[in-house]
Amino acid sequence: MDFAVIGGGFTGLAAAAWLRRLAPEKSVAVLEAARIGAGASGRTGGMSLAETAAGPQRGLGDVLAGLEDILKKLRVKCDLRLGGAWEIARGPGATGLRRSAIHWNDSGTLRVVNEVPGGTLDPGKLVSGLARAAQRLGAGIYENHRVLDVYWNAAPEIHVGDGRGNIRRFTAAKIIFATNALSLDVSGLGDGMHPRLTLAVLANPVSEKVLQAIGLAERKPFYTLDFPYLWGRVRPDRSIVWGAGLVQSPDEDDLDRVDIAAPEPAQIFARLEERITHLHPALENTKFTHRWGGPILFRDNWKPVFDWHPQSLEHGKNGIVIGAFAGHGVALSSYLGAWAAEIFLHRRPLPPWGAIKP
Repeated sequence: MDFAVIGGGFTGLAAAAWLRRLAPEKSVAVLEAARIGAGASGRTGGMSLAETAAGPQRGLGDVLAGLEDILKKLRVKCDLRLGGAWEIARGPGATGLRRSAIHWNDSGTLRVVNEVPGGTLDPGKLVSGLARAAQRLGAGIYENHRVLDVYWNAAPEIHVGDGRGNIRRFTAAKIIFATNALSLDVSGLGDGMHPRLTLAVLANPVSEKVLQAIGLAERKPFYTLDFPYLWGRVRPDRSIVWGAGLVQSPDEDDLDRVDIAAPEPAQIFARLEERITHLHPALENTKFTHRWGGPILFRDNWKPVFDWHPQSLEHGKNGIVIGAFAGHGVALSSYLGAWAAEIFLHRRPLPPWGAIKP
């Protein structure tokens, strides 16, 4: 095949669809270890931000405008709303905006201190929409195809397990690695990378009066700049997603083995729910309907990875690795997936800030 994309989340599906859109004569296959969206893309809170976790990067461009353009051209509808996002903080250094809608009691008074470009989207609709776009444009999507290893040469050989003990072998001219925290060895990532689970809960729908009382009537997503960490957004049905807390995986490289019902995650869920009910009197009777954990990858400098696979450098630079979004991947992942497609089609260069070894 011409292109193999490893990972069926936002990044991989956007890359596959964009490759077929720009080069319909090329063959493209997405290899997903489980089901599409089984990683971070299927368990995110849906908050879309314009920058990386390390802030603006030279040459990054307008991520949100780029995402809008990608979704329009791929005909993906995912309830994207870009009305801005709030940064909130507490303590003596948090002076706040002149008029903060949020005044919550949470280790001090939480208030809005800044508004930044951003918004929300429906992550389930984005995953399914990108998958439909990729298939409509002619890419193959192969679920339950876990990549076990890649043997590097001019045309890398990909070894894939089908879950039944069988190993299939593919060759591809070029590979995009979009597996993020779930497969560090295959992606060529190691030092300075820290896989974690972030936990979130969904609260039952509230009235417009309650949204007004707690300061979320404008439907702007929010996240704290200090600790303890808290983030969230209002969904169209007035239910609220709240998130906080990181759970370390058992051996730093296999988040699949983390049980979110185990004692540590269960305690973090309980603490998060208790925090929410004490943020404001209007939230004291909040009921929670769903709890989940999503895998994310951090690196020491907080910049995303967007670079050649280290083992591809001796074979014509035929592998690109994308990941380590540190919680900022909802918009950035699709944006960089499309960018990776353009690199392999000689339309754009790699940026300077995404090097695996900075």
